Amino acid sequence: MPQPCVVTIGNFDGVHLGHRAILSHAREQAQQRGAIVKALTFDPHPATVLRPGHVPPRLTSRPEKIELLHEAGADEVIVLEPTEALLGLAPEAFIAQVCETHHPVAFVEGRDFHFGKGRGGDLSLLESIGRTTGFDVIVVEAQEAALSDHLLAPVRSSLVRWLLAQGRVMGAGLCLGRWYSLSAPVVRGEQRGRSIGVPTANLDMAMISDRALPGDGVYAGLATLSDGGQRIAAISVGMKPTFAGRQRVIEACLLDHDADLYGRPLTLQWCRWLREQRPFAGVDQLKAQLHRDLAQVRQLA
Repeated sequence: MPQPCVVTIGNFDGVHLGHRAILSHAREQAQQRGAIVKALTFDPHPATVLRPGHVPPRLTSRPEKIELLHEAGADEVIVLEPTEALLGLAPEAFIAQVCETHHPVAFVEGRDFHFGKGRGGDLSLLESIGRTTGFDVIVVEAQEAALSDHLLAPVRSSLVRWLLAQGRVMGAGLCLGRWYSLSAPVVRGEQRGRSIGVPTANLDMAMISDRALPGDGVYAGLATLSDGGQRIAAISVGMKPTFAGRQRVIEACLLDHDADLYGRPLTLQWCRWLREQRPFAGVDQLKAQLHRDLAQVRQLA
């Protein structure tokens, strides 16, 4: 007999508080039933097949998502490739395939769960199938986050993307249950920062081209080095308006750190918004502002 399992299905992009609540309930159900938890996640996003050109930017890479799902309570993470054949299955056929492969004793899903071709299946249909097939359906209500403007908002991946785009990284962090982060190798930039006494580490933008980026601005954050060490950092996202830049860059000035980082992986976490990007009349004004930014970052730490 196959080992009984509790199944949850979703994109799980970001593995935010809502996703974590679902995994937590699945974990409880599995413990009560002597079962394991299986998280079935579509990756990449089904929109890559259904709506090319309208794919939402990712909040997590595939390895990050798998790791976070395990941390949230999944014993196994099964990646579903969004092929036309799979996405074209009728709702009943999709659930039948899941049952034939995994033999679930229960499904744990959020209130807005839909499945099958055209998202035609809903919780009512899933419960109906469960009554005839022999599995239970446990519904988890949406989680809410209290944002910095005191608004209570239901946590969704789309909300996290919107908050990031607005520069509201603290709100995004509240929804995720952790600071938003990006990891990429450090590449050689124009080295202007070093020439004015504020050396920066530039992330390789090609490596994070599919990721959600915080809105243009200057932020207080954290930088994790390849050896696991961590430094406070001032992080800039934008087009370098003082120098009429044409490409968006992410660069970070790490406090109390001057070692060579070129070619090494660097993880940046966004903690707080400091100010918008704006052009300065000259290098001296820019340098003075950068030193004020660094002083503010140090004070916040």
